[in-house]
Formats: sequence, C-alpha cells, structure tokens
Amino acid sequence: MKRKASAVWQGSLKQGKGRISSDSGVLDNAQYAFGTRFEDGKGTNPEELIAAAHAGCFSMALSMMLGEIADVTPEQIDTQAAVSLEKDGDGFKIAKVHLTVKVQADIDGEKFQEIANKAKAGCPVSRVLNADISMDAELV
Repeated sequence: MKRKASAVWQGSLKQGKGRISSDSGVLDNAQYAFGTRFEDGKGTNPEELIAAAHAGCFSMALSMMLGEIADVTPEQIDTQAAVSLEKDGDGFKIAKVHLTVKVQADIDGEKFQEIANKAKAGCPVSRVLNADISMDAELV
C-alpha cells in the first residue's frame, strides 16, 4: 500500500510560499510558508501534519490492541500529539513528540497502560520517527 502527497515551493525560504496536496483531496493546495512554520502565520506546516498523522495512527493502533489483547472496544480515544521542532547544529530536527491520550473504555488501569505503551511503540508513525516519544495516557 502506498499513499502519496505533494508539495510545491516557490521563492526563498523567508519570502517564499508553498502548497501541499494529497491524493485523497483532503489537502488541496493547503498553504504553508516560513510564517506558518516558525511563527504564527495562517496555514499549515510539516510538523502539524506529522502531529495529526501520529495522533491518528496511535489512536487506531490503540483501538486495535485493546481489541486484540483485552477484547475491549473503546467508546472513544482522544489523542493529541505535540511535535517539537528544535535546532540541531546548522539545521532543525523533530526531537520530541508528546502524546496526550484520554480513553473511555471498560478496562483495568494497569492493563490499559501496558497496552497504551505497546501501541505507542508499535504505531507505524512512531516507528518512522527518530524522536523521543513520551505519553500521558488516562482512562476517563
């Protein structure tokens, strides 16, 4: 299975602008620029998209593992991912991701934490990131 997206950039780093699109059409020439990445400009940025991908991937992995390991179907999984872009030598890197997870499910708290940690380690987006991934997971 392959999924595709594309980006077009025009101009210099600080004055230029770009557009990001996905084959599904969910992203259709979404604007990004220096101001949307390093300031509070309107539009998206690669780190925001990685955070969204990680939150979605983790939520699905956790749902799957709750079902497979504990035979539990969660009522709701609410995941927020915070991606930290940090200076690294002459460039930047995604150094950290913090997942904040709130789950409505009928499961023992200790077993839930064990499964949440397995999902954090096994989620395909977690596995592709070369970053420190931390998590606060709670049953609500």
